[in-house]
Amino acid sequence: MRSVFHNGRVLIDAAFREGVAVVVEGGRIASVAERRADGERIDLDGDILAPGFIDTQVNGGGGVLFNDAPTVETIERIGTAHQRFGTTGFLPTLISDDLPVIARAIEAVDAAIERGVPGVLGIHIEGPFLNVERKGIHLASKIRALDSAAIELLTGLKRGRTLITLAPERTSPDMIRVLTRRGAIVSAGHTNASYAEAKKAIEAGLTGATHLFNAMSPLGNREPGMVGAVLDDERVTAGIIVDGRHVSPATLRIALRARCPDAFMLVTDAMPTVGDGDDFILQGKHIRVENGVCVDDSGTLAGSDLDMGLAVRNAVELLGVTPEQALSMASAVPARFLGLAESHGRIAPGAAASFVRLDSELNLRGVWIDGVAV
Repeated sequence: MRSVFHNGRVLIDAAFREGVAVVVEGGRIASVAERRADGERIDLDGDILAPGFIDTQVNGGGGVLFNDAPTVETIERIGTAHQRFGTTGFLPTLISDDLPVIARAIEAVDAAIERGVPGVLGIHIEGPFLNVERKGIHLASKIRALDSAAIELLTGLKRGRTLITLAPERTSPDMIRVLTRRGAIVSAGHTNASYAEAKKAIEAGLTGATHLFNAMSPLGNREPGMVGAVLDDERVTAGIIVDGRHVSPATLRIALRARCPDAFMLVTDAMPTVGDGDDFILQGKHIRVENGVCVDDSGTLAGSDLDMGLAVRNAVELLGVTPEQALSMASAVPARFLGLAESHGRIAPGAAASFVRLDSELNLRGVWIDGVAV
């Protein structure tokens, strides 16, 4: 099947272009040309066609949590729940848990990719190699030290990308080097690292910051902390939760001025409530949605009820970025961070035909994954 998307505003290299036809064949983009092309024509009627959203932090959705049942079926249900909000690529995310659970999660992601479950790009293992002082909702009893046996397990994914969130001060630069040499992407999170410790980790290959500002040492006047290291180093890409609750919009606006929008990727940190509004249990704790965020009974943040479509609109409204920048923060930036810039997060020949169609207010009107409407 050959499809031709036309009569729209197409986001190409972070800029809208009109009068171009995007030709899709075999699940990939065959061409982008300023001429009429043959095929089943899809009239965008002036709407935006942008790369599909890529979410690197998805704990759950559709009423299920990855930790509860790390299976292919859970991954598929989470993916289906997020597709309706424009997510065409995601990392099922496991928060701090025991090593056998991590092993099952890795096996499930491998199997999901092998079976062709739409949108699965790899796995995000968030903990348990964290700092208990910044644990947030993570269980202290699950937090442990990183050792050689754990590294062997963490780098066992055969297909897709592996993102690992750890506290740099609770491991060593040498262990971070080993992880990156084995193909893992290392991100700092739930950390109390000093600026010096953070910089050593970056030198060793750490390239990410997990939910910047949340659960990490802040920027101070004499100790810049983890936040300061991220804002001071162009090698780090930071995930940000733009829901108006996790981080003050003013704080995020300051961060964007310190770096630039393409240093930040939008993430949801989504919980089972996305696509299903019911309360749920997270490792024995009752979690409810309160004013758009997930909290336990003591009020501790426990992920979000945010979807990527809303994150994009929030970025424009709350952070003052342009629609082009917000859409890139949800697609091109995470694709680059994952090392998938050639195949995902862009509208260009050879890339995956994973798109979102949006109106002028950035409301979703259509989603395609690998050329298939969902």
